[in-house]
Amino acid sequence: MPGPSYYGVMRARVYPLSHMEAATPLLVLLALFFFIAVPILSIMAFARVRKLEDASGIVRQILGRLYTLEQRLDQIERTMTPAGRPAAAPAPPPAALPKPEPPRPVPATPIAPAPPASMPPRPAPPSLSAPLSRPAAKPISQEESANFEALVAGRWMHYVGIIALFFAVTFFLKYAFENNWVGPRGRVGIGLLVGSALFPWSQRLLEKGYRYFSEGIAGLGAAVLYLSLWAGCQYYHLFSQSAGFALMIVVTAATALVAVGRNSERIAVLSLIGGVITPWLVSTGENHETVLFTYLIVLGAGMLGLARARDWKTLPPIQFAATLVYFWGWYNEFYAEDALVKTIFFATIFFLLFAALPVVRSRREGELSVLEASIVLVNSFAYLIALRAMLWPERRWVLTVFVLALAAAHLFAERALPAKETAGARLGRVLYAGLALTFVTLAIPIRLDGKWITIGWAVQGAVLVWSGIRIRVAELRAAGFLLFVIAAGRLVFIPIPAGQLFFNARFLTFAIVVASFVAAYLFARDSDIKLEQAEMFVFQALAIGANVLALAALSLEIWDAFGRMPSLGIDTGLAQELALSSLWLVYALGLIVAGMRKKSAAVRWQALALLGVVIAKVFLFDLSFLQRFYRIISFLLLGLVLMLISFFYQRRLAAMRESEKGS
Repeated sequence: MPGPSYYGVMRARVYPLSHMEAATPLLVLLALFFFIAVPILSIMAFARVRKLEDASGIVRQILGRLYTLEQRLDQIERTMTPAGRPAAAPAPPPAALPKPEPPRPVPATPIAPAPPASMPPRPAPPSLSAPLSRPAAKPISQEESANFEALVAGRWMHYVGIIALFFAVTFFLKYAFENNWVGPRGRVGIGLLVGSALFPWSQRLLEKGYRYFSEGIAGLGAAVLYLSLWAGCQYYHLFSQSAGFALMIVVTAATALVAVGRNSERIAVLSLIGGVITPWLVSTGENHETVLFTYLIVLGAGMLGLARARDWKTLPPIQFAATLVYFWGWYNEFYAEDALVKTIFFATIFFLLFAALPVVRSRREGELSVLEASIVLVNSFAYLIALRAMLWPERRWVLTVFVLALAAAHLFAERALPAKETAGARLGRVLYAGLALTFVTLAIPIRLDGKWITIGWAVQGAVLVWSGIRIRVAELRAAGFLLFVIAAGRLVFIPIPAGQLFFNARFLTFAIVVASFVAAYLFARDSDIKLEQAEMFVFQALAIGANVLALAALSLEIWDAFGRMPSLGIDTGLAQELALSSLWLVYALGLIVAGMRKKSAAVRWQALALLGVVIAKVFLFDLSFLQRFYRIISFLLLGLVLMLISFFYQRRLAAMRESEKGS
């Protein structure tokens, strides 16, 4: 069976070079791995040692207080009589008695026993209710200096020594190979023998208490085995790529078992790195999609299972990043239309694989960490990008179904979260709900076109505002505002063709957007939740925007209607200007009436602002460009409307004065 493949940039090809020149890149890669991994592991170990030292200081403080309390109890016990009562104090001398007849001798005063000698004073014990705090900063003691010295000499030097030993063995073998001391079979055999022997030696070191040393030896053994197997199948061609692939899988599984048996996350990371580089080491540069992706799925499932069972948080991001690299590398190199169904299947499995662990952990613990949230976010959008790359634009309906399914899956994950009021729980709810909202929003332009996108986003914005008010989530209301802004921008900058008056796609689109704005404003006005002042201002701006869009829709209809009128001996442009001024005057008058009936100062001020625009247009434009007849009509209408509005205001003022006198 042929070995797996991966993208062309990293694939290993056999070129006509000398043996050791071809092996040099792998040696450099392994050296870089040890130089990067060892300092990280050392820093982790040093941080753990410091935590243990802080904990031991607190324990010593508690033991000291217990010892002081024990001494005080012992002192109290020594002052007690054998009967358990305090010793009798000296009795006072009796009062003088009258001399009886016949006289009797005065009884002798009893001598009280002397009190026991008191114990030497001891310092008062510290209060047990005092909070335990970390000891104050002091100069580094000899013991702490010795511990740091042991850390540097016992662990850091150990890792450097392993690297030095690895290079020494490598250079010795290179020298031996160059001088033909050992043949190809012997070279591979020596590597396999040494790598296999390092594992039992690592176990012996662990039994003697050298934990970190044994982990380094185990990692070195796995590296030697991978190098030997790569040389056997790719460099010397002693066995096939399929055999080398299978043997590397065995090495990965064995290293993972060692990690589980020792409960060592560091060995698990080394095992995962070995499993990740296996397809690259045995690659032939050919297309073997099924073998490669099946291997990645099995490896990912195993490593994610270990991460969940042992709570190892470093495994998922490594596996996730490697899977992305292999998938997109293969896609750029080998993807073809006939592999559509198979590739979508594998992409879906990858998405479910890396989405499962955060969902399980969030349901169990009720919250998400920042790292898990990052994997959820990148995993979702990587899957969406892959679907779009394969399905757009020929299969838009299929892509829409997938996107809506993504939205439903994230909404289900959000509803499955336990009700907890923590930062992690809130992060999970916002993340899953936000992704569900995003995918629903993206499904609209994927399936719809032109005006339907604008209508869909406006309606969705109203639904989000209503949902945000009902469940009291400000983020949903903010998302609705954002969709309203996008919908209004599309109305302004993307023209929509219109036919007959009012019964056309443009006026219908404007009407639905205006209705969505008004509905959102009414939801907020009639709700029982207390909104912030800034958010109330946004809702008021939404109502003003609805008025502006409604006036714009009517203005466009009137302008086009007079522009399409047959020629009756009048200038079409002048008729359009006069009709526009008349419409604005009538609309302002309607706002004044509505504002007075509803007792809304905001509506009345909108009407006055519109009147200001009409006055400026009439005096600055109509007076200069309109002919005598149109100019007369324009000023006549303006004067009548202004007089009528003034009359309304005067009557309102008189009614207010009468009510004040009556009161």
